[in-house]
Amino acid sequence: MSESGSKRISMSKRGFWLVAGGVLLAGVIGGLAAIRHKTPEKGERSPVVAVMPVIRMDMPVTLGSLGTITASQTVIIRSRVDGQLEKLHFADGQEVRAGQLLAELDPRPFQAQLLQAQGQLQKDEALLANARLDLARYRQLQQQDSIARQQVETQAALVRQYEGTVKIDQGLVSNAQLQLDYSRITAPFSGRLGIRQVDPGNLIHAADTSGLVSMTRIRPINVAFSVPETRLGEVTAAMHAAGKQPLLIEVWDRDRHARLGTGRLLALDNQVNAANGSVAIKGELANEDGSLFPNQFVNVSLRLGTLSGATVVPEAAVQTGRDGSYVYVVQAGGNAAMKPVRMLHKDGERMAVAGDVRPGEQVIVDGLDKVRDGQKVKMADEHRQDKSHGKKLAG
Repeated sequence: MSESGSKRISMSKRGFWLVAGGVLLAGVIGGLAAIRHKTPEKGERSPVVAVMPVIRMDMPVTLGSLGTITASQTVIIRSRVDGQLEKLHFADGQEVRAGQLLAELDPRPFQAQLLQAQGQLQKDEALLANARLDLARYRQLQQQDSIARQQVETQAALVRQYEGTVKIDQGLVSNAQLQLDYSRITAPFSGRLGIRQVDPGNLIHAADTSGLVSMTRIRPINVAFSVPETRLGEVTAAMHAAGKQPLLIEVWDRDRHARLGTGRLLALDNQVNAANGSVAIKGELANEDGSLFPNQFVNVSLRLGTLSGATVVPEAAVQTGRDGSYVYVVQAGGNAAMKPVRMLHKDGERMAVAGDVRPGEQVIVDGLDKVRDGQKVKMADEHRQDKSHGKKLAG
């Protein structure tokens, strides 16, 4: 066979396989399209879905953030004088009132200093009294020209000297009394004590940095959190709209299951943190039950306003597709209809939306992966009723 004949046979085989491959590919594509657009057969079961109603309500507009509880006041209880610690009048972790006695130092050295100062004052007051009597006599004698004027002036200077000495003595007495008072250590405000750092019998000093015990004020208590600078405008606008009324805050536990307390916004920081682009905020909580502790981690919700008469759906009902967000509404005939929505605000597991959904309609919240637009579905309650009815017929 010639070389040109072999080439023609090879070309024919190649064309045959190309045509066969094209036919096969067209068949596969057609089959997939048919499967994709296949309508449910008569005997195919409708997917079971869970639904919840669309409601209309006034929905709070909130801004969430992570926060930390901080004490409104913190102090280290220290002695202001040196001495031997004689008694402690508190237990670890105890709550105390302002002015309550916490500890006592050995008072005897301070009592002795006070007695010494009082004795010196008494002595100098006696000298002053005698000098004043002498001055009065000298002035009377001067009027009779019985003594020189210089002697009167010298006595007057002695009186002023004793008056100065008495003032010094009075200051020493006050200082000694103050040292004695400092030997009794009291609570500067009402709050909760920590773990004591020293035991009775130890010699303590005013310069000790660890002190006797730490103390925090927990009623009220503060919460520190931050908001991104992109949301700062919403916060300031809400503050201006509220006027003199403070914005409300709520704190929740780590899992946002339990609300731990409510309070008010106190202040915004005066600058944006350049490191993370956020603004620090400080809030105040009543903490009447004392359940919140400094450095406790919480979730904070800052209320900025209210969406009045909002259309609200469960968050689980809102799906996101190529063309945006949507929900499936179960219509009167039991068919699922996909309706586009626009998300306005999210509050926990609820979401305010705008779109063609109305209060009272049932939106699908579970089983969404089995649902297609226009498909007939069966709600979970109806499915349970059908099963119960089937069991009765079988019985």
